[in-house]
Amino acid sequence: MLPLSIQVPTLADLSAAARQVHAAIAEAGCPVVAFEGEMGAGKTTLIRALAALLGVTDDVSSPTFSLVNEYRNGSDQPVYHFDFYRIDSTEEAERMGAAEYLDSGYLCLVEWPARVADLLPQPRLEVRLTVVSAESRTIALTII
Repeated sequence: MLPLSIQVPTLADLSAAARQVHAAIAEAGCPVVAFEGEMGAGKTTLIRALAALLGVTDDVSSPTFSLVNEYRNGSDQPVYHFDFYRIDSTEEAERMGAAEYLDSGYLCLVEWPARVADLLPQPRLEVRLTVVSAESRTIALTII
């Protein structure tokens, strides 16, 4: 099934795409999922839909200022959601304990992963959102 390309005709279809991403995460068996895409591509929206499929009942929002949010899935296991947009260096991420989260074996959903690339384990699942138009996206999933 991987690599996989998902066409998303409208932003409302991101929820349906989340089902395919969920299946790809299960197939890949990689606890770290890196979400790449420009600002406004829909990374957080996709993660919100994915979290709902995982049984997360908390409000899922981008941890832009806190860097990491912890949720609980339907099995009461942690799901870590990172947003490294405002991180200045890999060292800053290390000081906040990012490596321990990323090596925990629990699902880690990482926005702006390129900013901490040296900390990310391999293999990992990359979810790349590409803006096609104001409403349309392409999502490419690969293991790297």
